[in-house]
Amino acid sequence: MEETITMEIKDNTFARQFETSVAEGMVSVEYSFQEKKIFLTRINTPDNFTNEEFISDLLKSIMMIAYDRKLKVVPILPKIAAFFRKNTAYKDLLPPGIKL
Repeated sequence: MEETITMEIKDNTFARQFETSVAEGMVSVEYSFQEKKIFLTRINTPDNFTNEEFISDLLKSIMMIAYDRKLKVVPILPKIAAFFRKNTAYKDLLPPGIKL
């Protein structure tokens, strides 16, 4: 596993999303649960937010939450699938049968 930048992430279970604040507003990653799997379904950013490195760091932090909660991660969004291809250290979080 890689080191990640520590950022404050709120797990808003009511809205089913992980949230963090940036100068431009709020960045969130929507999710849903099924059994011991978390499905990452959407990334929401402010209109003028383009920091892809920040998104990558946010996803790394979410992967650490998945490790802590012993969850498998199902990347529904192509951007999150690309994250897994680029960050192979997290591939053990993928459920059996999912190949990227």
